[in-house]
Amino acid sequence: MADGSGIEWTEATWNPTTGCDRISPGCDNCYALTLAKRLKAMGNPKYQEDGDPRTSGPGFAITEHPSALDIPRRWASPRVIFVNSMSDLFHARISSSFIREVFQVMEETPRHTYQLLTKRPRRAARMAAELPWPSNVWLGVSVETTDQLWRIDDLRRVPAATRFVSAEPLLGSLACLDLTGMHWLIAGGESGANHRPLDPTWVRELRDSCREQGVAFFFKQWGGRTPKSNGRELDGQLWDEMPVPTQA
Repeated sequence: MADGSGIEWTEATWNPTTGCDRISPGCDNCYALTLAKRLKAMGNPKYQEDGDPRTSGPGFAITEHPSALDIPRRWASPRVIFVNSMSDLFHARISSSFIREVFQVMEETPRHTYQLLTKRPRRAARMAAELPWPSNVWLGVSVETTDQLWRIDDLRRVPAATRFVSAEPLLGSLACLDLTGMHWLIAGGESGANHRPLDPTWVRELRDSCREQGVAFFFKQWGGRTPKSNGRELDGQLWDEMPVPTQA
């Protein structure tokens, strides 16, 4: 948990669960997996259980943290909160009962805005009827290439007031992307020692799709050895559009 964040599109992070498993190309150089290994070595008690070495790693086993549930309740002033920067709330090994507890916290703290990002929207859609969907809960899906477009279709089945797409790391063209039912799109390049290149044409295609379909567009970074290596400008300007909140 961090009250404050280096992620440009949020203000704080909250991790009621930690750990995950790689399931698509965007996971290949997962920053959270690398960070979990470091936190385990530092003795952080939340990162001592190891995940499957084929898909996860040291300190990155799926773990629920009931002691973290009250943290947003203790934050008196409103914050935009990225939920589970170190996990995926809809992972199959997170219990349905704990997911419901997380949603209860979000429902009980309407002063905050919660941003959930998942690669597993099918489970979100299956659970949608048993979860509250207040207007302060946003749900997004990661889409790195055209092979993940099905995630947007599943997201449309969820009654979140604000739905968004994270095309980060963007690994291929998503030209003519259908953004029906979406309110926001984040695009960005990969960072780290093994970062893959980002073609400017792919970013412009997404920006133009957003303009044509009335969707807010946020360009996070070009990526490189570090997240800030090559800046954030696209065609000479910053693109920091945010969605207009709607009612669930």
